[in-house]
Amino acid sequence: MSLDAARGLLACPHCGEPLDADDRRWVCPGGHSFDVARQGYLNLAGGPEPANADTAAMLDARARVQASGLFGFLSRALDGVVPSDAPRLLDVGAGTGHYLAELVDGRPAARGVALDVSRAAARRAARAHPRVASVVADVWRGLPIRAGAADVVLCVFAPRNLAEFARVLTPGGVLVVVTPEPRHLAGLRAGFGLIGVEADKHERLLAAASGHLVHRASTTAESTATVGAELVNDLIGMGPNAFHTAPRATTSEPLELAVRLDVFGL
Repeated sequence: MSLDAARGLLACPHCGEPLDADDRRWVCPGGHSFDVARQGYLNLAGGPEPANADTAAMLDARARVQASGLFGFLSRALDGVVPSDAPRLLDVGAGTGHYLAELVDGRPAARGVALDVSRAAARRAARAHPRVASVVADVWRGLPIRAGAADVVLCVFAPRNLAEFARVLTPGGVLVVVTPEPRHLAGLRAGFGLIGVEADKHERLLAAASGHLVHRASTTAESTATVGAELVNDLIGMGPNAFHTAPRATTSEPLELAVRLDVFGL
């Protein structure tokens, strides 16, 4: 199915008209057309890729962390927040498409669209699940999604354009946002000089959302694990720290980490 999962959901990034499949292209009534990439994704971003887009190496590291099960508790938390009968799911800043694929897989009637500004991410997400379509899009330039088309919008460790999220959600739809809690991976951050988490991140998110969406619920999902040097390096390399010079673990001595995440339903 792949890009078929996006039928009836996409909008032209140039004129906002509905975008529909026509063989190996997607076209709108205004005459704009977009070719499907050989790897199975659709690029609706246009222009050069931003310098802060996830690289292939970052996504490889993230895939290994996700495969390790370290964030398995987050998958369970998301499954509990997303309605079991939601048919149309968007994941904005989807990365590998891992969490969206798990949610769609557990909902036989559901389909999803993975959106990310990174072409490397789009290539991975295109293989994530038969009922997940992969689209390159920049959340800050407006989502190429029709108004009211999504029952659920996921935003997991990704930039948040709350006005756009509200626009694409159907009435009664749910926005699920996941952010690191201030103590998330505190031992790793302290030991390796990594980017910190703002103490008021929770409050600022709710304040920003108040003009667009209603806060339904929030919770902190957490787990602890003992990890070796390889996984430590992948945790460092899978996110924004990869763009900065950061020490790498060289010892085989295991490290005990606390993984703490805030999950918001809006």
